[in-house]
Amino acid sequence: MHHADLLFPPGATRHDWVLDAMMAFGLGLLTIPPYSIRGISHLTAGAQLFTAALMIGSLVLRRHSPLLALAGVTLAGLGQVVVSDTPMATLVAVPIVAYSVARWIPGHEARVTLAVGAIGAVLGPLRWVVTDPSYLSVKDLVGLALYSFVCMALVVTPYAVGRRVRESSEAHLGRVAAAEERYRTMVAEREQLTRLAESRTRNQIASELHDIVAHSLSVMIVQAEGGRALAAKKPEAATEALTTIAETGREALMEMRRILGVLRDPSSGAADFAPAPRLEDIPELVSRTSDRVQLSIQGRPPTRPSPALELTVYRVVQEALTNFLKHAGPDATAMVTVTYGSTEIVVDVLDNGLGATAGVPETPGHGLRGMSERVASMGGRLHARPRPGGGFQVTAVLPVLGPVSQDGGWR
Repeated sequence: MHHADLLFPPGATRHDWVLDAMMAFGLGLLTIPPYSIRGISHLTAGAQLFTAALMIGSLVLRRHSPLLALAGVTLAGLGQVVVSDTPMATLVAVPIVAYSVARWIPGHEARVTLAVGAIGAVLGPLRWVVTDPSYLSVKDLVGLALYSFVCMALVVTPYAVGRRVRESSEAHLGRVAAAEERYRTMVAEREQLTRLAESRTRNQIASELHDIVAHSLSVMIVQAEGGRALAAKKPEAATEALTTIAETGREALMEMRRILGVLRDPSSGAADFAPAPRLEDIPELVSRTSDRVQLSIQGRPPTRPSPALELTVYRVVQEALTNFLKHAGPDATAMVTVTYGSTEIVVDVLDNGLGATAGVPETPGHGLRGMSERVASMGGRLHARPRPGGGFQVTAVLPVLGPVSQDGGWR
């Protein structure tokens, strides 16, 4: 604690000043008038009146500056030992100041009160009890001991109460500070969790939009190019290609509305909550993509697969076919094989296109990375690599029951 804070501890308000002044005034009315009866013209009476006023007046500083109040009471007490051979009523200020110093001053510095009290507990009784310092009778010794004990008790007891109140107040402030720190930590953790949740949501939306837009545009480009090539030779084939383009665009628009709808206010009713793609939608996806893609389904689909699992299988097929349309070349063909097992679903997309030689980067792009994240979130495995004999392979293995938890059970 700084010297300024030690001499003038912070915290005393104007209201405290008023209360302390009123207390000093009230105690002064009760204790000082008896010493003014003989008037200040009498030397002893004037000295007693002055020391009494100084002792009571020091109480005004008991909260604003307890050490100055202690100094004033100490000086007044020493003066009273000289000018009065009996205890004066103004000694009532001693326990009040002892409590104030213990309450508002730290421990080491506050112990000066005990030292001053010990000195006063000896000097005062010597002045009041001993009439002849050269001879001390048994009566004088007993009276001296009793007076000293009472005087010391008037200092030690309020001092102990003040220390106890200070420690309780500090403990309370410590609990409040700890609670505030826990609250700030909790708020920071909550904000961090909120940011993480928002980040995951943005990534999911970006992945969904990438899958939908990339696949739909790839299908539309392939169909448009094929329809342009067939427009002169087979007009009916061009019409079919245009129909496919319109249906693909319409479905992509519905998908985008469904995804973006979660970003709007649900109470507005503007969100389009269309069903998410399911396993039975995979054949239509393959047939709409291109006539150069074939589908093989082996086994029976699970009876009650989770919506997340169905969406993941659908998106894996969709993204793999998107990459096929973008990179395999116009003459390549692809084979999509979906194998339903009792514990796993295996999606295998193979093509005989140009593969890595067609400009596919060695490091995974956004599509492959998003596909890998989807599969990993379901506890599965993804393998995406060029085939040794040419073409590209995408294989995803997904558990039917979902990802395994850390304790070894299924989530």
